[in-house]
This record gives sequence, structure tokens and C-alpha cells, in this order.
Amino acid sequence: MAIRKPSKLSQAAVLKQILKRCSSLGKKHGYDEDGLPLDVPKGHFAVYVGENRSRYIVPITFLTHPEFQCLLRRAEEEFGFDHDMGLTIPCEEVVFRSLTSLLR
Repeated sequence: MAIRKPSKLSQAAVLKQILKRCSSLGKKHGYDEDGLPLDVPKGHFAVYVGENRSRYIVPITFLTHPEFQCLLRRAEEEFGFDHDMGLTIPCEEVVFRSLTSLLR
């Protein structure tokens, strides 16, 4: 089992990586010419949550909340940000929905 070194990127740099990754999933059906998903409104991004990888659209303002940042750190530890699955949050859907309802 490999031990990961802590990332030396600033929090702002990590958040930019997340947004870039979420916004650059490639040109596929349902994406515009810039590679952005057609069903994700400006100022939002998609995440995948739970065992079934249910898709949720969340506002980018969530990125400033410490509770959501904790989920992002867990996602980075478990999956990293360099994969083709989209941004996957490793928690149960009920927990995610509860957290996001508190942040709204």
C-alpha cells in the first residue's frame, strides 16, 4: 500500500484544478463546443455521489464551505483528480443531501 505525500498546492490551486476537471470532461453527447455539460448551469458543477454514483449539480459557492472542502479532500485521497470518472464524492447519498441542504 503506497503512502501519498501531502499535496503542496495551495487551497486556491486545488479548487481551480477541481473546477477545471469538472468543466473539461471532453466533447461528448450533451456537451457544448467548449466541452461543458449542457445541463449544468453557469456557476455550478456536477459531482457523483454514493455507491450508485448519482449525479448532483451543486453551486460553486459550496467550494468555500469547510464542510464541502472536507469532502473534496476525501475525494482527492480516495480517487485523486486525474481520472475519467468525473468528480466523485466518497460518501453516502443521504449524508451528501443532508450536508448540501444545510449549505443552501
